[in-house]
This record gives sequence, C-alpha cells and structure tokens, in this order.
Amino acid sequence: MAKILIVDDAKFMRVTLSHILTKADHEIVGECGTGKEAVSLYREFQPDLVTMDITMPEMSGLEAVRVIKNEFPQAKVIMCSSMGQQKIIVEAIEEGAKDFIVKPFDEARVIDAVNRVLS
Repeated sequence: MAKILIVDDAKFMRVTLSHILTKADHEIVGECGTGKEAVSLYREFQPDLVTMDITMPEMSGLEAVRVIKNEFPQAKVIMCSSMGQQKIIVEAIEEGAKDFIVKPFDEARVIDAVNRVLS
C-alpha cells in the first residue's frame, strides 16, 4: 500500500483516480487542482507517488514536477495526459516523471503503471 497524492484540475478525474487507487488498497494522502498546491502538498506529505495532470492553472504539471524533483530527487511521479500530448509526455519524462497514463483512465493501465513505478 502506497501513500499517493492526486493532482488534477478536474475534480471528476481526481475522484476517478481516487476510486481506482483506493480499490487497489492505496491510501490517498491528498488531492489538489494546481501545480502550486501540488508542490505544497508534496512538501507536507512526501507521498510515495504522485499522479500529476499536465495542463492546470497557476502552474503546469511540468513545472510542478521540475520543482518537486529539484527538492526531492527520489520523488515518483506519473503524468496524466489527454490523447495527443505525446510531445509533452516526452518532456515530462525528461523532467523526471517515471511513467504516464492517458485520459480517460483505464483501470488496469493505472494499476499497472502504479505498480511498476513503485517497485
């Protein structure tokens, strides 16, 4: 069981991910909708894993990953993207993201990515 922070500006996406992850016996330590909040909550909870949306207000997921990885090099982040954002996904991996999952979420793919990143 891992402690996970869910970051997405769409509440529906956070609820969906939370449901998938709690069903797989993971603990959701926090949820937020901006990159700025993500950095703050990461500092507070230092979760085992973060699911991070790319496009958000105030600070993008890419910027948030950059800040988090700079302060916490061991941070494990899975990026969440909509179809057609391959260029941004590559950039996210270069910034230190460990994997990515595509929206709409496929439950098996989410669990597979989480298990792979945590192992």
